Amino acid sequence: MPAPSVSLRCFILSLLTRQPMSGYDVKRFLRSLSWLMGSPSSGSLYPILRALLEGGLVTVDVVVRQDRPPRKIYTITQAGKRALQEWMEQLTPSGTLKSFVMRLILANNLSRRKLLAHLEHRRSEVARHQNTIGQNVAAMGDKTDLGLRLTLDYGLAIARSELTWLDTTLERLLHDSEPGQAVEGNLLQGVVPDVSARSRS
Repeated sequence: MPAPSVSLRCFILSLLTRQPMSGYDVKRFLRSLSWLMGSPSSGSLYPILRALLEGGLVTVDVVVRQDRPPRKIYTITQAGKRALQEWMEQLTPSGTLKSFVMRLILANNLSRRKLLAHLEHRRSEVARHQNTIGQNVAAMGDKTDLGLRLTLDYGLAIARSELTWLDTTLERLLHDSEPGQAVEGNLLQGVVPDVSARSRS
């Protein structure tokens, strides 16, 4: 059986390992990264939260608020943490940008070996894309298709920038005692909403 792709179900569980969150908080976090990986609709997000609750992987606390609808705060259970860890151990690298970004966010749940393998796989993918684009540019010769040239130039710029980030990150993680925390600090600082303060208000 092939290893599973990154599923929204387990992705939500990983977010809840950081702090309890409401469905709105999860949706807002995912929306903040929608330009990188798309954003799920409420029609897909809330049924997943309900399924996690029914499966005993999360619990929910209803916070009653004056003059506002009650707030449902989801917390991952020990069973949820075990299910997430089992799923994480089955993950294999994928070439899609969405899958790559989701695995970066899951870095705290990855072993050092898995995280480094994920980054190295992405680097080989991007380097291959860069080489293919370069070959296409060379094959164009003196052709003056402006749209195609702009597209290829953009692709090369993105590939070069990502390769620079990957090289820097891999070098840092190889010398860092806690690689998951290093990646999380750079990617998520100020992005994950702090729901605890709002829950008390």
